[in-house]
Amino acid sequence: SKCTLLLACVLWLSHCLGLLCLHPPASHSLLQESQQSSADFRIYIENHTRNPDDLSRKQVRIYQLYSRTTGKHVQIMGKKINANGDDGGKYALLVVETETFGSHIRIKGKESEHYICMTEKGKIVGRPDGRKQECVFVEEFLENNYTALVSAKYKGWYLGFNRKGRPKKGPQTTQKQQEAHFMKRQPKGWVDPLEEFRFTTVTKRTRRARRLKSNAKRN
Repeated sequence: SKCTLLLACVLWLSHCLGLLCLHPPASHSLLQESQQSSADFRIYIENHTRNPDDLSRKQVRIYQLYSRTTGKHVQIMGKKINANGDDGGKYALLVVETETFGSHIRIKGKESEHYICMTEKGKIVGRPDGRKQECVFVEEFLENNYTALVSAKYKGWYLGFNRKGRPKKGPQTTQKQQEAHFMKRQPKGWVDPLEEFRFTTVTKRTRRARRLKSNAKRN
């Protein structure tokens, strides 16, 4: 989260200031230490964002993933995953957890409670424990309004399905392939809970208008 990144920056700057106070460097050595600190800082941030802590705020969304190839939806049926789910099907309802900086997500089936994961051979499988890095994907928003999901652990390997809805292996996928293009959709008949809590400000004028309308109906 942004708060975690800000805290990391503050801690690192405090560390650097403490070193400067203890050992005031000359101008040449100051430049060298500044360059080294910048490199160390980048590594620190990369490592920190790659392994998010449990205190980071998680965002949870519920939606379906429409496959451009099959015209159906991704569904998680336990260990087996395919793209043949019907609109509103119970196995096509996905719980998407945002875990860290950017668009790193974990995708879990609401019914099966299994996560979409990618093995070291690029095979797509469902697993009950989604905490490992192989179950993290990065959202890439494409110009054609579709979304591609690339493995956070295996760079360049995408979540993809062939025309029969079967998952493709990571090494056989690219971002440009239609098999790796998806669209987020709300399930059929799904009502966003936030839509049920819309408040209308009631003023003296609206109360008076309601009374007049009620009296007119009676007459």
